[in-house]
Amino acid sequence: MDYKDYYQILGVSRNADEKEIKRSFRKLAQQYHPDKNPGNAEAERRFKEINEAYTVLSDADKRSKYDRFGAQWEQYTRAGGRPEDFNWGGMGGSGRTRTMSPEEFEQIFGNSGFSSFFESLFGGGMGDMGGRRQYRGAPGSSAGSYDPYAHAKTRRQEVPVTVTLEEAFQGTSRTLESNDGTRIQATIPRGVRTGSKVRMKGAMGQSDILLTVEVMPHAKFKRDGDNLRVTVPVDLYTAVLGGEVQVPTMDRPVVLTVPSGTQNGRSFRLRGLGMPHLKQPDQRGDLLAEVAVELPKQLSDEERALFEQLRDLRKEPVR
Repeated sequence: MDYKDYYQILGVSRNADEKEIKRSFRKLAQQYHPDKNPGNAEAERRFKEINEAYTVLSDADKRSKYDRFGAQWEQYTRAGGRPEDFNWGGMGGSGRTRTMSPEEFEQIFGNSGFSSFFESLFGGGMGDMGGRRQYRGAPGSSAGSYDPYAHAKTRRQEVPVTVTLEEAFQGTSRTLESNDGTRIQATIPRGVRTGSKVRMKGAMGQSDILLTVEVMPHAKFKRDGDNLRVTVPVDLYTAVLGGEVQVPTMDRPVVLTVPSGTQNGRSFRLRGLGMPHLKQPDQRGDLLAEVAVELPKQLSDEERALFEQLRDLRKEPVR
């Protein structure tokens, strides 16, 4: 099984810091998200691959173990070796070659629903250990994979989920699918934000599923807690004389009355037009509309003369 270079998948160097990894993930996830590429199998494959890479490289412990064993695994498989004969002597043992148990593998890598690159270290054993189901995001979904029997002590498994800001505003769902076709529908409530955790208690027997949410950046709105920020272009004449401008919101545009003499960068708070509160979705944060005054780029001779006249009037002392 081919080695997967997660750094190359995310387009970052091996010494990239957490911020760089997260920034690259968000950019790629937005580019290859299934919602933006309906019916595109290659985009779906890339999206799952990007999520898998981020799941490992964003976790300090998993990244450390991946850095330690990943390249060695690549060299070994290219040499034609079998997973069960891999030499794990570097772990502190005697250096003898032996087969690793699934329990030992989980202690080293954890079990986050990785690709067959990791599964092949068991000789295929992770895919269905003893008839246990492994869950993954169903086609078209951005949910990660799920093994309900992993980490028996904690009885839960974290599954990374990427959603758009619109989905976080409206609420959405994801389908988790096992390798035998069994599906579990996961409901993601309104108001989730990056870092939110949605628990599905007893989703598989006594095991819980814990969805960890990542909300993708939005092209228009910037989130600040439950508040949203948006830039509103206002022409010079409206800023000087006052008037009305249209402001976009998550559900419908509204009209904002701009007073005369409005300065560039001034913010107006539109209450109750932000994101829903996670625990009280019927209540919402505010929308902060920041004015961006647009100056005319080209002036006719007549307009220029009028501006010069206005300038001269402003220079005269006020009586």
